[in-house]
Amino acid sequence: MCSYIVEKAQLVGTAKGPNSTWMRIDTANVYYDHPYEAQLDHALCVDFICEADGGRERVAVEISRESALELMAKIKAALDSGDIAHAKAGVQPSVVASQAEVASLF
Repeated sequence: MCSYIVEKAQLVGTAKGPNSTWMRIDTANVYYDHPYEAQLDHALCVDFICEADGGRERVAVEISRESALELMAKIKAALDSGDIAHAKAGVQPSVVASQAEVASLF
């Protein structure tokens, strides 16, 4: 049974898209359901898109539940260790730019 339940996350960043070109991303559509391509019964699927640009291009990821949990733990560990390293180096915390400010860079 497909649930079609999608969680949306607002992002500021870039991703390497079609034809190995970089694209701006502002949204991640996240769902746990039947994958399109991965040979799994269910997968955590994430589509990175830029809604501001019409969402025509995307970078898609389909990974197993176990892989998703491992990735979440590693993301947290990387952020935690990066914060500690930057604090020791005396780097000031970065100010989060608005999406409009980031968009002006592209």
